[in-house]
Amino acid sequence: MGGDNETMIAEFLLLGLSGKSEQEELVFGMFLGMYMVTISGNLLIILAISCDPRLHTPMYFFLANLSSVDICFSSVTVPKALVNHMVGSKSISYMECMTQIYFFITFINMDGFLLSVMAYDRYVAICHPLHYTLMMSPRLCALLVAISWVITNLHALLHTVLMVRLTFCSHNAVHHFFCDPYPILKLSCSDTFINDLMVFTVGGVIFLTPFSCIVVSYAYIFSNVLKMPSTRGIKKALSTCGSHLTVVSLFYGAILGVYMRPSSSYSLQDTVATVIFTVVTPLVNPFIYSLRNRDMKAALRKMVLRC
Repeated sequence: MGGDNETMIAEFLLLGLSGKSEQEELVFGMFLGMYMVTISGNLLIILAISCDPRLHTPMYFFLANLSSVDICFSSVTVPKALVNHMVGSKSISYMECMTQIYFFITFINMDGFLLSVMAYDRYVAICHPLHYTLMMSPRLCALLVAISWVITNLHALLHTVLMVRLTFCSHNAVHHFFCDPYPILKLSCSDTFINDLMVFTVGGVIFLTPFSCIVVSYAYIFSNVLKMPSTRGIKKALSTCGSHLTVVSLFYGAILGVYMRPSSSYSLQDTVATVIFTVVTPLVNPFIYSLRNRDMKAALRKMVLRC
């Protein structure tokens, strides 16, 4: 604890993405529109998978879970920003901020873990098609998702507990639209060495383990695909991976550039990358998977015609 003039803060001020009122109106409209599309698009994916028996397979089971997580992921950050704008306030209480950090870390990690098990599913489907049903049993699929939830919640709890132990003094303005851990760490008047160390060690393992699984899975997939005798077989195999690879590139391309560095190096430019994986990725996931997937398009068409 520093000098006598330090005062513990009870709230943070979320300054948003722009300090200009006319730009804030535009950002509010964009965020509201993207959030509504995110919720409706992912709900359609979940309903289509639930209603069509042909989609009751491991791949679509993981996709339904990914859509559920994307809904929760967007709901952790965007609604608070929208409410603050409507009521003309920028404040978020200390407890709300810590809660937001906990669920933000949980759902961002779940996205990574689900993308990795989806890559493993594609590996089994392409490299071991005759054993697919046996290897990707319903029990294994449920176990993979359950283990992912346990790991991500424990990881989020660790970082939140380490955040709570810090002291925050007079500076409480966050140049962001939600309580992103890195900007919050920069406001602390305590030593954040342990927090940064945990980000690089535990956080690095949690982020890079799913990413490594994805890379290894696709290395085996491409190695197997190149051995196929016909061009048609290669196209068919790769078509099942195109959507997943697009989402992986968008998600990890933004996230690794922001969080695999010390918190002190966080800048306003990183805010743009944060918007990509917190708002844009959950928005585009339903479109990527539905527009590039024949079975999903058929299920959505059938569901719309029933209504």
